[in-house]
Amino acid sequence: MTGILLVTHANLGNALIETAELILEGSQENIGFVSINILENPDSLRKKIKKGIAKVKTDKGILILTDMFGGTPSNLSYSFLEEGKVEVISGVNLPILLKAINSRKKMDMATLTSSLIENGKRSISLASGILKGAKRA
Repeated sequence: MTGILLVTHANLGNALIETAELILEGSQENIGFVSINILENPDSLRKKIKKGIAKVKTDKGILILTDMFGGTPSNLSYSFLEEGKVEVISGVNLPILLKAINSRKKMDMATLTSSLIENGKRSISLASGILKGAKRA
């Protein structure tokens, strides 16, 4: 099973995990979060991420999910990239997190990350466009 670490601004990661566990009706193992305060020292923040990685680490690797490409959480997380062992996906949302939790036992890291990116793209929709299409059918 791949470990999952959410590295996000403020408490977004914690909120996403709590929501996922509510939907999945139970706590999940090898999942954690690191809240980033951009006013903190970058070395201190890297240490927090390193501790977070240690808490969720598994023999199948670690997936770091960050909130926004180019933001401090992502930029700090990139320093932990290790091909096949630690991957980073920016732009986390609830559908991506749920898919990651439900798929991490069945897929290797490469398949999992590819699947999550596609799932994340598909999970974004414009409601008015969907509803207009449904009215025509």
